[in-house]
Amino acid sequence: MATNRIGVREFVEFTVRTGDLNPITTNSNNTALIGAKIHRRLQAAYDDTYEKELYLKEAVTVNGQDYVIDGRADGVQTTTKGVIIEEIKTSARAWDQLTQNTKDRYWAQARVYGHFLCKQRDLAEITLDLVYYQTSNDAVTRFSETHSAEELSVMFDDLLAEFGDWLKIRSDIIASRDESIASLEFPFPAYRKGQRELAAAAYKTIAASTRLFVEAPTGTGKTISTLFPTIKAMGEGLITRCFYLTAKQSTRHVAENAMALLEAHGLHAKSITLTAKDTITFEDEPDDASVNPYMIGYYDRLKPALKDMLANEDSLTRKTIELYAKKHTLDPFEFSLDASLFCDVIICDYNYLFDPAVFLQRFFAEADDSNFFLIDEAHNLVSRARDMYSAEIDDAAFTALKVALAPFKGKGLPAIKANITKLLTAFDMVSLSMDNQPEVFQKAPVEEFVEALDHLSQSIHEWLTGDLRTDQQAVVDLLLPVYFVCLGFLRIYDFYNDAFETKLTKDAKHLVIKELCLDPSEFISNSLDKGRGAVLFSATLSPLPYYQDVLGGQENSLAYRLPSPFDQQRLAVLVASNIQTTYRMRQQSLPQVIASLTVMTSAKPGHYLVFLPSYAYLDMVADAFAAAHPEMAVVRQVASMDAEARAQFLDHFREDVAPVIGFAVLGGIFSEGIDLKGEQLIGVAIVSVGLPGLNSETDRLKTYFDAINGNGFAYAYQLPGFNNVLQAGGRVIRGKHDAGVILLLDARFCRPDYATLFPPHWAHARVVNDLDDLAKQLTNFWLAVE
Repeated sequence: MATNRIGVREFVEFTVRTGDLNPITTNSNNTALIGAKIHRRLQAAYDDTYEKELYLKEAVTVNGQDYVIDGRADGVQTTTKGVIIEEIKTSARAWDQLTQNTKDRYWAQARVYGHFLCKQRDLAEITLDLVYYQTSNDAVTRFSETHSAEELSVMFDDLLAEFGDWLKIRSDIIASRDESIASLEFPFPAYRKGQRELAAAAYKTIAASTRLFVEAPTGTGKTISTLFPTIKAMGEGLITRCFYLTAKQSTRHVAENAMALLEAHGLHAKSITLTAKDTITFEDEPDDASVNPYMIGYYDRLKPALKDMLANEDSLTRKTIELYAKKHTLDPFEFSLDASLFCDVIICDYNYLFDPAVFLQRFFAEADDSNFFLIDEAHNLVSRARDMYSAEIDDAAFTALKVALAPFKGKGLPAIKANITKLLTAFDMVSLSMDNQPEVFQKAPVEEFVEALDHLSQSIHEWLTGDLRTDQQAVVDLLLPVYFVCLGFLRIYDFYNDAFETKLTKDAKHLVIKELCLDPSEFISNSLDKGRGAVLFSATLSPLPYYQDVLGGQENSLAYRLPSPFDQQRLAVLVASNIQTTYRMRQQSLPQVIASLTVMTSAKPGHYLVFLPSYAYLDMVADAFAAAHPEMAVVRQVASMDAEARAQFLDHFREDVAPVIGFAVLGGIFSEGIDLKGEQLIGVAIVSVGLPGLNSETDRLKTYFDAINGNGFAYAYQLPGFNNVLQAGGRVIRGKHDAGVILLLDARFCRPDYATLFPPHWAHARVVNDLDDLAKQLTNFWLAVE
């Protein structure tokens, strides 16, 4: 049975926390970065008998439901006089400037840990040391109190009684959920081909506490086939919470729809969709938290707001969150995070688990085997994770900040200005080390630069968390963006290992320093270790061993490939062996490409998409085709299309009856995630094998994997490019009545190293050697399917 886990921080904050919400002083992932360094510094002063980060827990039963309350005490010291437990807190403010509520929360955490340790080691009494580190002057103050085990037990029981009201709400949600799950059936009359097998595999993955990598082609019904068995596992006590993680907003809506379908068939469960802070924040919220009505008194209004929403809603979508946040005057983003603690299914972006900058500390500060992860469109996680664990910094931002701050005076600003000057000097030293080269890669990090950056970030942090006047908002606006850039770079520096390189780039005006993560697989695996297991799935996860390797599951996971549920005879996959689309051959082969597209669109007039590897090549081919066929509607993707422009592009396929041909970029917004059924799309042509453009960073990736496994070109270029090809081809067949053509215009697809990558539902692909052969194959195909 999965354990209902509650972190000590969550336990204390829900019972003790009152007053305002302040995004700067709140113990977020940003301020935690500075705090963690100070913790390590203070802990290092003790000898080997000092127990650091000691895990403590207690099992409790509330309202007939079992829970474990747990966390890590900062330190425990056993002396001849007794046992001392330490709780370390950091802030730029002096102790007497802290609110009483903040002090109460600090002491409450220490007392809870003291109670746990007394019970665990059968201690009669214990000394609690609250070690307060003031970052503005490096002053360390120690406050002590000694309590008997009985006194701490009473204090804990009082907190538990207060928290019991919330536990009752959660336990009632769980009881109602589990009762509904017992009779819950699959929400369709029958399973599609492959669905039952996928659902069974997902359930077995949860039962076995492992990871499963699944390639499930379009039409399998991946979302419902993974969510349904996960919900059933909840009902049987294997897990208590599921995180459905996605790369795109469109797939979050698919998960919401799947939950709505299960609810329509009798499920009673709480699901929530987390929306990015900058998207969900109300337009009338001022930047200054001290005058923001949605943050002032936030915690005093939180409890009634949560009770109101949880009593009346099961599906907590963005619209629902905003409705209740507005009703109770709460910041909607923070409200959604607090509400998520009561939910069974949390639908959110990858970054809430994998990104070290924004991961959900309330869930993932400690491993918890009651959590389970469903990772949708997992092929996207490779590049996303590299970006999450990379960071860059530009000297221009600091030069501009130095100029902008010059007119401002006040306590703390001279230290910031001095540290900016020192950092710009550190930039100059890095620049000199480049020996006039415009770009340099090095294995080692820029240590002295990082030290200067750390000093600047601490001085900004001290100023931001001091007593700011209302007329200093302009300085806050200048400092905050730079402060977050500093913290982002410092955070990644803490992860820097052999999977990183430092990239230095300069021109006449700027120097950019980048911490480049080449291989985030270890970090992905560590994130997945925060739960019981995971199912990582996609329609295009070929070859599976590659994805197991780069997504951190090579040695502790299973792999499974489902067949396509659709009749492969309704899909023609044709490979043109007579066309070369390498960069040097593009102009020469252009007439053959246009002729092939002409044959394809003439064999059966309708709606077609053509995918190319770059905008320059797209424009070349689209211009030539439009000139050759002025009678045909031609639409094309352009860079930086907004939502309206994207919708207009797709409307040509969804609404127009006349033939239309669209040109789009491989790996772009139209090559995956769009759903054009039936006659809306009857064919796709893919020009080239989709290799990423040659650049220095991808070349470093190639070199890195050559050294690791000898597959540098495949890992850096071939396999990411081929995934783009598979995604684009997947736009054609979206339902069992669809029929269509995939035309691969590049002779390289005939080579064994590409042919072996074809998924099973492309195994019947045919090679065409010239235009006559292409026309014959297309004619025969359309006659057969019609």
